[in-house]
This record gives sequence, C-alpha cells and structure tokens, in this order.
Amino acid sequence: MIELIKKSMLMSLGLAFVTKEKVEELASEFIEKGKMSGTESKEFFEELMKKSEDSSKKVEDQITAIVNDTLKKLNFATQEDISEIKQQLAELKLSLEKSGEST
Repeated sequence: MIELIKKSMLMSLGLAFVTKEKVEELASEFIEKGKMSGTESKEFFEELMKKSEDSSKKVEDQITAIVNDTLKKLNFATQEDISEIKQQLAELKLSLEKSGEST
C-alpha cells in the first residue's frame, strides 16, 4: 500500500512538471513516426497539458496544506493572529489615553 502511494505521488509530481515544450516535442515525434495523426496528436497534447495543470494544482495544494499544518504545529503566529493583536493594542492604547485624560 505504501509503495502504491509513493508511486502515485511520484507520478503526480512527474506529470506536474511536464513542460509544454516537452509535450509538443513528444507529440511531434509520434506524428513523424506515423504512430499518431495530427488530430490525435492535438488531442494527446491537450489531454497531457490538462493533466499536467491538474497535477501541478494538486501538488501546490498539498504543499500548501503541509506548510500550513507544519506552521500550526510549530505554533507560529498567523497574519490573522498578528492583526488581532494589533487591534487589541490599538484599543488598549486608546483606553489608556482616555483614562489618562480623566485623571
């Protein structure tokens, strides 16, 4: 099971980083060797590019999730946390200034 997951992940990474030029080169090779017609080549190209884009997005989402999870485990402050603290400090400062004026 672990081996299957590894293979799937590596395959996803491989597809994610297939360049447009490489796919075009491969499609041209197939046409030249007579293994594929121009129409089939175009469909092949479009399908591979779609899969590559989908894989890239999946890899990006997985990396983002891993990084966010790691940051959460490390207990780092998020932008939201910092904004909330800034707001609380501003309110505290205003409160202190008001209490200083009334004395």
